[in-house]
Amino acid sequence: GQDDDTAEVKRLGSCVDSEIFNQGVRLPHPVSPHLASRLAGKSIDLHSFPELVKLCSESDRWIVEGAGGILVPINDSELMIDLIRLLGLPTLVVARSELGTINHTLLTLESLRSHALSVAGVIMVGEKNNHNRVAIETYGKINVLGEMPCFDQLSADSLTDWAIKELDVEERLLEFLS
Repeated sequence: GQDDDTAEVKRLGSCVDSEIFNQGVRLPHPVSPHLASRLAGKSIDLHSFPELVKLCSESDRWIVEGAGGILVPINDSELMIDLIRLLGLPTLVVARSELGTINHTLLTLESLRSHALSVAGVIMVGEKNNHNRVAIETYGKINVLGEMPCFDQLSADSLTDWAIKELDVEERLLEFLS
């Protein structure tokens, strides 16, 4: 079957239909956006995204999931970082906890900052690795806001339980949500 990130977010967030923005580009192949759109015979025009945002009320809060990293191509000339810049939203970097994450995460932070984009923090995913966490916080001058394990059964309940206990316990994200 087709991957459906929107349906998965709705399920894991226990969202009602009115909490899901289901407009925009829908592509059937789970590959980079530029390739998925090419395979689907479509093109992605980033400049249509601000028009979609205007469809929402000003009180709406957005969480936008990127695809594959900030330097992944979206079309023939634009990258994910261009969409981040266009939407003007703070970025929450999600990084694996395993070997290689220090370099990948620090490069991502450096790129975001070199483009003058707001970075809200980092969430690490996988087996806890305190050495990698400390290195990212120290050298990246950033807060790791949580370390999410790989769940045997990922459900709304297991995700909620984790988030209540471990996600942003110091409430640093609040400044980005107001």
